[in-house]
Amino acid sequence: MDLMAMRAALPQSQLPQQRMSACCLRSQACFPSKWKSQARDRALRATSVAGKSPSTEQMLIYVPAHPLVKHWVAVLRNESTPPPVFKSAMAELGRILIYEASRDWLVTMTGQVQTPCGVADVEFVDPREPIKVVPILRAGLVLVEHVASVLPATQTYHLGFVRDEETLQPTLYLNKLPEKLPENARVLVADPMLATGGTMIAAIEELIKRGIDHRLMRVVAAVAAPPALKKLSEKFPGLKVYAGIIDPELNDKGYIVPGLGDAGDRSFAT
Repeated sequence: MDLMAMRAALPQSQLPQQRMSACCLRSQACFPSKWKSQARDRALRATSVAGKSPSTEQMLIYVPAHPLVKHWVAVLRNESTPPPVFKSAMAELGRILIYEASRDWLVTMTGQVQTPCGVADVEFVDPREPIKVVPILRAGLVLVEHVASVLPATQTYHLGFVRDEETLQPTLYLNKLPEKLPENARVLVADPMLATGGTMIAAIEELIKRGIDHRLMRVVAAVAAPPALKKLSEKFPGLKVYAGIIDPELNDKGYIVPGLGDAGDRSFAT
């Protein structure tokens, strides 16, 4: 059966309105209507069980202790790394961080499938609940370059910010978010550098305006610094941040030290 036939075999009400990979389409063809869809977010469940209000939650910061994370960060740090290699390294680091960020977060479906040898209880990521991916232009595009190889179903929306070099305040110049996003939608926000935190705070606030609970968001960054993490923690308790490394400080121009320079310029050779 070809992909179009598999897609036609499913009720249209069960199909998400976004581009999907062949793998995703093949998965959908295996989903009986009686399957159960379930949300997996242990952090929110724990909060509910403990009776704590969101305001008492803490932001969680994850730095995966994986040799490949350290390897790609090292390649990114090296000022001698040429732009094509830098861009590839950023994309590979993003792939790992997205994988880590998706743990205990994705909406899944449980049921049974017929294997060549019998019946198996299985669990799939529900393609009817695509992850909303929001790269912050322009360097965020590189960090999520391989997102489709990690997540079975995604929708991508773009936000563009430019930072004033004097005030270090962000200005929004591109907003491709819809006016409203689905309730309980999972959103992955990507920006390689969390320096002052201004850009990420502005991006999250734009998402909250559209009905997104920040506790259902995941932030991925190549490098983070204490000023950004402090501000994010104060404004968005319960947020989860995944970073390749945390550096100690910023310089007087608002760049992370030792950092890796301007991620956008180094990715696009400008």
